[in-house]
Amino acid sequence: MSDKRIGILTSGGDCPGLNAVIRGAAKTAWRLGYDCIGFLKGYEGLYDPVQYVTLTRQNTSGILNQGGTILGSTNKGRFAATVGVQHRQQIKSELLEGVKATVEQLNLHGLVCIGGDGSLAIAQQFHEFGIPVVGVPKTIDNDLMATAFTFGFDSAVACATDALDRLHTTAASHERTFVMEVMGRHAGWIALHAGIAGGADVILIPEIPWTYDSVCRKILEREHRGKRFTLIVVAEGASLPDGGMVGVERDGAQAKLGGIGAIIAREIERRLLRETRTVVLGHLQRGGAPTTFDRVLATQYGAHAVRLIVEGRLGEMICYRPPQMDSVPICEAVNRIREVDPDGAAVQAARALGISFGDADEPQSPFVVRIGEVSTADDVAMDAAFALEMAEAAAEEALAE
Repeated sequence: MSDKRIGILTSGGDCPGLNAVIRGAAKTAWRLGYDCIGFLKGYEGLYDPVQYVTLTRQNTSGILNQGGTILGSTNKGRFAATVGVQHRQQIKSELLEGVKATVEQLNLHGLVCIGGDGSLAIAQQFHEFGIPVVGVPKTIDNDLMATAFTFGFDSAVACATDALDRLHTTAASHERTFVMEVMGRHAGWIALHAGIAGGADVILIPEIPWTYDSVCRKILEREHRGKRFTLIVVAEGASLPDGGMVGVERDGAQAKLGGIGAIIAREIERRLLRETRTVVLGHLQRGGAPTTFDRVLATQYGAHAVRLIVEGRLGEMICYRPPQMDSVPICEAVNRIREVDPDGAAVQAARALGISFGDADEPQSPFVVRIGEVSTADDVAMDAAFALEMAEAAAEEALAE
C-alpha cells in the first residue's frame, strides 16, 4: 500500500468512455507508484457520508469498452454549480470545507474530476478553495472550450447517424417526412455531424436562426425533384422561429430541454398537409459502448490527467489539440460554451451538398457568388412550383376547415 493516492470521480450525465478514463488514469497511477480510489455518485461521495472504493486491477479489468461508469454519477444534488447558460452559483463553504478535510484525511495528491461544463465549474471552485484538482472534459455535447473534442461526442454522433440510416429507408418507403430530435443542449455539434454523416436534408441548430417557410421550401423542392421524403435533424436547444426555447424550467437547476421536434412536425403537417413523424433519441445517445475514437481519446485523457497531478499542474484541464494533448486552466474551459461556427468548414460543406439550415436567406452554395439578381430558368421554375404548392396547401386547409 502506497502512501501516495489519487482520487477519481465521474460527475454529470453519463456517456460512453467514462470507464475508459477511469482505467487509463488508474493504470497510469499504479505504474507511477500511486494508489487510486474512486468516489461514488460524483461529488456527492466526497462528503457526509464519504463513499469511495479502492480501484484495483480486478475491479477495473474489462471496463475499457463498457458504457456508463462503475463509480456512478449524478447531475444534481448539493454540489450543483450551474443553473443555466453561463449562470453559476457558489457552493456552500461548509461543503468545500468538508471536501478539503476528506482530501487531507485520505492523503490525496490530486483529484481527477471527469465532467462537462457544470461539473468542471465545481472543480474550479474546488481549486480556488485550495483543493488539488485536475479536469477531464466529458460531454456528448462537445461544447467545452479549449478542446477540439470531448469524449462521448463521437459515440453520440454514431448513435444518431445509425438512427438516420434506419429512418432513411422507412421514410423513403412510405414517402414521409421525419423530424429527428437529438441532444446537445445549447450547441448544435451532434445535429451537425450526425446530419452530415446520415444524409439529412435539413439541419436545425441553435447557432443558425431558421424559419418554417425555408424548411417547407426545402421539402417542396425535394418533391419537385422526385424525392417525396425528407429527413430533418433538430438539436434540442434550437430556438423556434419566434426565438422561444422548448423545455421545462427548473428551480435551482438547468432547464430540461426537449420537445421541439414534435412542434416542428405538427407545423409542417399543418402547412403542407404532409404526414410527418417525430423521433426523439434522448438517452440512447448516452448509452452503449464507446466508439474506437472515444476509447482512444478517453484513455489518453486519463493517462495525461495523472501526468498533470505528478507535474503539480493543479487547477488545469487536459485538452485535445490535434495531434497533441495539452492543458489549460479549468476557468478557461468553463468560461463560455463552444458553439458551432455558422460560417465554419462543416457548415459550408453541408450547404455545398444542398443541406438546408432553414435560414431565410440561405445561399444556393457557399462556394458560388451569384452576380446581381440573375436567376436561372430552374430557379424561376422552382419558385413558381413552391408558390403553387403553398397555394394548393392553403386551399386544402381552408376546405378542411
